[in-house]
Amino acid sequence: MLAFSHVMAQEGGDKRWSAEKANTWYAAHKWISGANFTPSTAINQLEMWQADTFDSTTIDRELGWAENIGFNTMRVFLHSLAWKQDAKGFKQRVNEYLTIADKHHIQTLFVFFDDCWDAHPRPGKQPDPKPGIHNSGWVQDPGGVVTDPAEFAFLKLYVDDVLTTFKHDKRILMWDLYNEPGNRDKKDASTELLVKVFEWAHAIDPDQPVTVGMWNWSFENLNKIQAANSDILTYHNYSEVNDHLHVVQLLKIYNRPLICTEYMARPRNSTFETIIPMLKKENVGAINWGFVSGKTNTIYAWSTPIPDGSEPKLWFHDIFRKNGEPYKQEEVDLIKKLNAN
Repeated sequence: MLAFSHVMAQEGGDKRWSAEKANTWYAAHKWISGANFTPSTAINQLEMWQADTFDSTTIDRELGWAENIGFNTMRVFLHSLAWKQDAKGFKQRVNEYLTIADKHHIQTLFVFFDDCWDAHPRPGKQPDPKPGIHNSGWVQDPGGVVTDPAEFAFLKLYVDDVLTTFKHDKRILMWDLYNEPGNRDKKDASTELLVKVFEWAHAIDPDQPVTVGMWNWSFENLNKIQAANSDILTYHNYSEVNDHLHVVQLLKIYNRPLICTEYMARPRNSTFETIIPMLKKENVGAINWGFVSGKTNTIYAWSTPIPDGSEPKLWFHDIFRKNGEPYKQEEVDLIKKLNAN
């Protein structure tokens, strides 16, 4: 594990929230509990947000299941190409999503950029899932390493427009500016976009806090930037409970609220039974990866495909089947119990 002295950095610019403001904000919320959400009918962010495939009926149904087990937050990925196609329509669909989520008493944590999976996103019809392959159609945003000033200018327009439109919207919990910067071997090549998106967000100064979650403890330079500029500290952890607790204890040195925005991979012993009670005890927000088994194929493990597409003996992620039946009744009983207290 990275020595956390290497992550310590000076406070971000004047627009970064003070630790006092961040802790006051966190204390005003019920314990934050939820999942990363893509409707089961979407293979990726583009299929979720493009006009032809935006599926409000499925979103409404599945967020109803989330409400039923007491979830109050969903982490949802946006995509710049969906905005580029039709900025006005994209924002209308974002507003429609927020209206549905709010009906179910769920706030949203929106994600802008992402370094995970396919580096060549394309608008239009999205591919069908590849049988038995985890996230076979998920796409990065924006894609490859950004170096072109024109692309930076486009991405700034996108971020500025969305943040300005929704900067006062109480249905939004927080903005996650960049998912797993440096993934897919980009490493420090993602630094410029990471720095710029913090600058853009701080210039808009939304009512909601901004964050970028730490996820790879060997990425010292990126972690310094993330820790120094996030209002609320967020992180990902798919380890067993003792290792996960160690990370929580180390991150508490910052004296800022903590939210785990990705956890729960059953074969890795990151399970609801072990992790979520620990996070609640430590007053750390808990947002697991995966909600309803669907086109993302996240019941399959990262590197263990099942070519015939048969169901794995042990699901990797996800909580519900597409018909609303829980994968494990004891898991949803536990989640509901912890969310009720």
